[in-house]
Amino acid sequence: MLYGTPALDGIDEKVLAEIEDMRRDLKYRLAEVHRWDGQLRRQLQARAIQGSNSIEGYRASVEDIESIMSGEEPLDTPAGVAREISGYQRALTYINTLAKAWSFRYDAGLLHGLNFMMIGHHLPKTPGTVRPGGIYVRNSVTGEVVYEGPDHEAVPGLLEELVDWLNAGDLDAPSYVRGAMAHLNLVKIHPWRDGNGRMSRALQTLVLGRDQITTPEFSSIEEWLGTGEITYEYYNVLGDVGRRRWSPHGDTLSWVRFVLRCHHLQAQRVQRRLAEAGEVWTLLEERTGVEGLHPRTVSALYQVFVSRRLRRGMYQADEALSQGQAARDLRELAAGGWLKPYGETKGRFYAPGPKMAEIKEDFAARAEPLRDPYRAQAG
Repeated sequence: MLYGTPALDGIDEKVLAEIEDMRRDLKYRLAEVHRWDGQLRRQLQARAIQGSNSIEGYRASVEDIESIMSGEEPLDTPAGVAREISGYQRALTYINTLAKAWSFRYDAGLLHGLNFMMIGHHLPKTPGTVRPGGIYVRNSVTGEVVYEGPDHEAVPGLLEELVDWLNAGDLDAPSYVRGAMAHLNLVKIHPWRDGNGRMSRALQTLVLGRDQITTPEFSSIEEWLGTGEITYEYYNVLGDVGRRRWSPHGDTLSWVRFVLRCHHLQAQRVQRRLAEAGEVWTLLEERTGVEGLHPRTVSALYQVFVSRRLRRGMYQADEALSQGQAARDLRELAAGGWLKPYGETKGRFYAPGPKMAEIKEDFAARAEPLRDPYRAQAG
């Protein structure tokens, strides 16, 4: 028996309808190809990776994660954390592929394989195989046991039950609700010795990807879950709904509401970024054109708009340039006050110069607070 899918109330249906409206708008706007699409997708995936791993205590900057994704050495992230990031990136890359696969079926082997991709560098933890004994989740501050997983002998059967449900259960439920319940059940089964939280969040992303909500980068809530106070709320609602031991029941509406709220807020954030991307790119094209800069340099400037820094290798790869061409462009941008160089040789990177800093500050000042959908509906 698994934790049951709840019936939604009227307020939930309204929130869900607003989420679906935003996602339809995103799909419509993403259908048209833009020059900034690739960089925006990379940013969103990096932020999802950052969010899901930070929940587990593996902290890295978005810029370092993008470097790892591009095959470069990170500037600040310790090697051990970089391995966690790389593992999670492998799993998400496969999930992106599975989301578009014409032939697909969930099975336990897939879940074990994704777990191995994530934590295969921890061989003593027997990645990709059912844990051999009990498992306890402890409060990292007090050491108190906050959850005890089901007996290890029950895990294979529970995984098969979850797989059956993923393939054929509650198919009439909204995709966001099915994704939430897949997440809850997998994290409560806790089938592996490590990686259970990350796997549960990744499975939710896969469920949404398979249902063609939008591409995984645009439907994931992993970034939102990794946001400071939201992480505490995430743990609290999992504890309240799931209880301290494996005890499946159908009283899971508060968990689903938490997830729907996260989807709504993250969708607002992504909509803003997408609209901002077009406005910023157009502005940069105009400004660099007036100064006689090559149009391709807009790519470099957009990167430092959405993050804190740019490395030559990333710009070189994004624009398919030679090392010399990329270096010359960046020197020219630095000389013109668009970028500011730091460091030497492999550690060299470019941060926003005065001109870019002014643009970033202007857009930051215009940002409106996100709207809490449940508070708005209650009002």
